[in-house]
Amino acid sequence: MKYIAIKDVESYLGQEVSIRAWVRNIRHSGKLLFIILRDGSGELQSVAFRPDLGDEKFEVARRLSMESSVIVTGIPKAHPKMEGEYELSITDVLPWQIAEDYPISKKEHGPDFLLSNRHLWLRVPKQWALMRLRHTIYFAICEYLNDNDYIRFDSPILTPSSCEETTTLFELDYFDEGKAYLSQSGQLYLEAGIMSLGRVYDFGPVFRAEKSKTRKHLTEFWMMDAEAAWVEHEESMDIQEGLIRYVIRTCLEKCGKELDILERDTEALKAADAPFPRMTHREAIDLLKSKGVDITYQSDFGAADEVMLTEGSPVPVFIERWPKDIKAFYMKRDPENPDLVLGSDLIAPEGFGEIIGGSQREDDHDLLLQRMQDEKMPIEDYQWFLDLRKYGSVPHSGFGIGLERLIAWISGVHHIRETIPFPRMIYRIYP
Repeated sequence: MKYIAIKDVESYLGQEVSIRAWVRNIRHSGKLLFIILRDGSGELQSVAFRPDLGDEKFEVARRLSMESSVIVTGIPKAHPKMEGEYELSITDVLPWQIAEDYPISKKEHGPDFLLSNRHLWLRVPKQWALMRLRHTIYFAICEYLNDNDYIRFDSPILTPSSCEETTTLFELDYFDEGKAYLSQSGQLYLEAGIMSLGRVYDFGPVFRAEKSKTRKHLTEFWMMDAEAAWVEHEESMDIQEGLIRYVIRTCLEKCGKELDILERDTEALKAADAPFPRMTHREAIDLLKSKGVDITYQSDFGAADEVMLTEGSPVPVFIERWPKDIKAFYMKRDPENPDLVLGSDLIAPEGFGEIIGGSQREDDHDLLLQRMQDEKMPIEDYQWFLDLRKYGSVPHSGFGIGLERLIAWISGVHHIRETIPFPRMIYRIYP
């Protein structure tokens, strides 16, 4: 018997085939059984009719339960009531393993219960759709970068120092070498990569020991960091905008079913594929002040501020040229105003907040050294990083994208914990 995937069923109409799957749901109606099958590629309604199947096989099918694994043989045909949909007329059923008392039912379950059963919760349609969307977004980011001459350059997760301050790093003992940290970003190592390859990116898990309990924070998450030689601030923002718009188009093209399951407003996503406005940090503060917010020109933005800054905008908004005192030491100063840095944050609309942070990097050795000394950083730990400014330094820029935050916006899900297979949060590390 030929085994097929549910996604390919249209190609086998009228032919007897077998499908290896799980039972998502089963409904009895007299001499009829309606079994919803899922196999990872999609879902399909299968129908068992007692007179055709026979009493013995029909009773075997009746004993199936939710999430039982099974091989179902039958003949695919067009659904009698739903255009473009198909169903399977069952001719044989082979149970593989009968699932007893599956814990996740149709009733409402609280988030703690679902997170404790995350290994099973992943099977429900919404989570299936989110994981497939995650897959598409991941590869769309890589495709865009590959097509724009970026080379994959993997940075280490274990690092001897931080690219920023260490208070939110996970610390561990590293044999006889002293302290090491789980990386928050591969940026500094990528800056070494560009001196060899021109444009590079990494993409993998990073860690932040920040005791945040908001819907936008995880302690382990995936980050794409990109760096490019000879790219300055304005061009870097052009690259970032092009990437996000490419991701939007790719998801609309490839994930229509997933977005439908997630009940995502696809018209809002289509509208977001348009030029992104840019405003300076000072302009953003002026806008917030006009809305009655008590804020200073040296302030960072909170979640409520980000909502107001994108209010009425169908597209993400760049906030650029930030005060140097609230940004990292490695950001290049604005030549028109040395109190500002050539950095930007990209704020997603609909209340989803920051999805990209980027900047032009300081390429002058002496200026960078002075800043590190002013911040009392251990220079010896960063000597290799300073070397990059001694041997062939060039203008360069980079940016980082938090994968889960981008997924949350594209999918429209409220809490970031649903955008990663097994979320790690301040009070959760199981399963």
